[in-house]
Amino acid sequence: MAEPEEEGEDFPIGGDVRSMLERFGADIRKALLAKRKRLENCSKSSLKTSNEKIEQIWKAQQNDRNKLNDDYSKQFTAVFQQWESDIHKSKDQEDKLESLFRQQQKLFQQMRVIQGQRLKTLKQLFDQYIKAFEEMEKTHITQHSAVQNELRKEMALFQKKILMDTQQQEMATVRKSLQSILM
Repeated sequence: MAEPEEEGEDFPIGGDVRSMLERFGADIRKALLAKRKRLENCSKSSLKTSNEKIEQIWKAQQNDRNKLNDDYSKQFTAVFQQWESDIHKSKDQEDKLESLFRQQQKLFQQMRVIQGQRLKTLKQLFDQYIKAFEEMEKTHITQHSAVQNELRKEMALFQKKILMDTQQQEMATVRKSLQSILM
């Protein structure tokens, strides 16, 4: 029984355990701070990449919309100008050919046919525009879905990586603590 007392005098048990626990707590704090910093860096990087992808797709889609609108706007304008020109010609002809009623009547009928064709052309252009716009919207929806799916996959991988890093760090901390306890 005298021997354990001597060991107790040479190695104060309470002080060693306390310092060991303080070192263990400091190691855990350091690991948590490092983990938090890594998480913040990874989150910032992932968010930046995601924002860049979304902005790039949004700009491409905006360009698609602008190009489609510009193309059809030019076509509509050209047809409207032709139509207005035809109307002006019709009015001029009515004034000039007032004395020649029959000729004017034939010309008026011709102008009506042309205007009907212009109106038919406008309707066809409008139908084509609506169809092209709907197809473009479907494409954009598909692109949005693809980006969302890609982001979900990246987040799942990111989450898995963080979990694995956390587990590895915890295991390393426990090993280190056990080694310091045993030594």
